[in-house]
Amino acid sequence: MSLAHTQNPAQTEHKVALITGAARRLGAATARQLHQAGYQIVLHYRSSAAAAQTLATELNAQRADSVRLLAADLTSQAELLQLATDAVAAYGRLDLLVNNASSFYPTPIGAVSEAQWLDLFASNAKAPFFLSQALLPALREHNGCIINMVDIHADKPLAEHPVYCMAKAALVMMTRALARELAPTIRVNAVAPGAILWPDAGSSEQVVLPTLTEQDKTGILAQIPLGALGQPEDIARTVLFLASSPYITGQIVAVDGGRSLGAASKA
Repeated sequence: MSLAHTQNPAQTEHKVALITGAARRLGAATARQLHQAGYQIVLHYRSSAAAAQTLATELNAQRADSVRLLAADLTSQAELLQLATDAVAAYGRLDLLVNNASSFYPTPIGAVSEAQWLDLFASNAKAPFFLSQALLPALREHNGCIINMVDIHADKPLAEHPVYCMAKAALVMMTRALARELAPTIRVNAVAPGAILWPDAGSSEQVVLPTLTEQDKTGILAQIPLGALGQPEDIARTVLFLASSPYITGQIVAVDGGRSLGAASKA
């Protein structure tokens, strides 16, 4: 666990967001979007220290001391709880928790290990729950909100990914359950991305991505009514919209170009 700055300042007047798994991809896009909207950012990463530092340097150049870095393995309960403590201490308050960090890899039935089960449920369900729980006092103080990154495959399972899909389905239910439990002081919503970015070999942050052939990609695009991949900024703008909408709670917003509608009928 490491803070980019060690001082413990008086509470900032800016809103503060903690984003897990924020060094790259959707997390980084979300950090940039919220930062542009005036948030101070507590940027969590697990192993992508160089990418996290590069992003923090970029954003701190735009507004001094507006991003702090925290490293933690979210599968460790002790590190998770320390992350919660340090995140609040970073700027003296917390207004928004974005549970973005996620493990993702295939687990074909018949070959699933207990270690895979525990890992996928730890990052996709257990960590968001216990991090949310640990941050309740800080979020209540400022009528804050929680936004979970789920997946359209929490509803329509992805082949050879049963454990991942089950874990994301648990996160969907957590979103709805906590929205009821924590109202009216804390709002809880989720974003369900569809096909946003193709996998890349440099991906990290608790994500292990499969290799897709050109045929695979063509097949995926054929399932999307809008006919194209989304962009990370589509997800980031949706997070900001939910964070800024005081009368929305318990909702799962699909950002998938219409993919969750299913294939068009030929009849």
